[in-house]
Amino acid sequence: MLRYALLRLLGAIPTLLLVIILAFLMVHAAPGGPFDDERALPAGVAANIEAVYHLDEPLPQQFLRYFSGLLQGDFGPSYRYRDYTVSELIAVGLPVSLQLGALAMLLALIVGVSSGTLAALRQDSMLDRVVMSFAMTGISIPVFVIAPVLILLLAVKLHWLPAGWSGAAGAAKYVLPVITLALPQIAYIARLTRASMIDILGRDFIRTARAQGLGTKAIIRVHALKPAMLPVLSYMGPAIAAILTGSVVVEQVFGIPGLGAAFVRGALNRDYTLVLGIVILYAALIILLNLIVDILYGVIDPRVRQR
Repeated sequence: MLRYALLRLLGAIPTLLLVIILAFLMVHAAPGGPFDDERALPAGVAANIEAVYHLDEPLPQQFLRYFSGLLQGDFGPSYRYRDYTVSELIAVGLPVSLQLGALAMLLALIVGVSSGTLAALRQDSMLDRVVMSFAMTGISIPVFVIAPVLILLLAVKLHWLPAGWSGAAGAAKYVLPVITLALPQIAYIARLTRASMIDILGRDFIRTARAQGLGTKAIIRVHALKPAMLPVLSYMGPAIAAILTGSVVVEQVFGIPGLGAAFVRGALNRDYTLVLGIVILYAALIILLNLIVDILYGVIDPRVRQR
């Protein structure tokens, strides 16, 4: 297992390096610069600022300077937020985004696996049709539509939950953002669980367990659930990526001070280092979490390790 994990980790290093190079080139290819305001700076002042931040150097030299800082854990200074480094800004927003993402993923797994299993046990029943209809709806509607609809219904009309993060106290402020992020993933996981569970319940070893007198709950818990989770585990990597990228929109809609909101501000302000730092951090998190998913897949299915 250790050798398997190390090989997967070594394979992820070139991917992360490619992400860093592409992100650096794309950010610097965007028109304008971090110090372009509505009123143009005098030429001498602009030249001095660019010299301080090494923006007057050739692009390859800028990349080598930035990459050497990354190797030391330094994302550089923010060009727009004076007296703040990118690491400090990330340290403020990262815990909030991780909380939202973890809660949304946990909710998606609990609700998606449960509803998918129930739909498989009641195949072609009314419950199955309702679950699959909900799943198709959740897949079809993007988060930037779900968020305003939930705010309108649950916050504006019914006054059950706060509409935004600012001024709200306690756990109530997490409910709408977490539900918004989780709904599409609940739909995907429910469909995957249903299809996989139907396939597993038709296998010979399940029929043998029934013939031995085991009840449905015991069969699901002991024999069917573990192999049925393999497709769900395979989907966890894309699901995590979708939640991380979806949080950019959700944090803007609900006014959440997380990494998503910081990314949007950095992009609008052309804050190169802030945008690069968040993109690289998101990429590293997605690669790391995909690695964890692959290891868990190997734990559940030993054939993966043998191959």
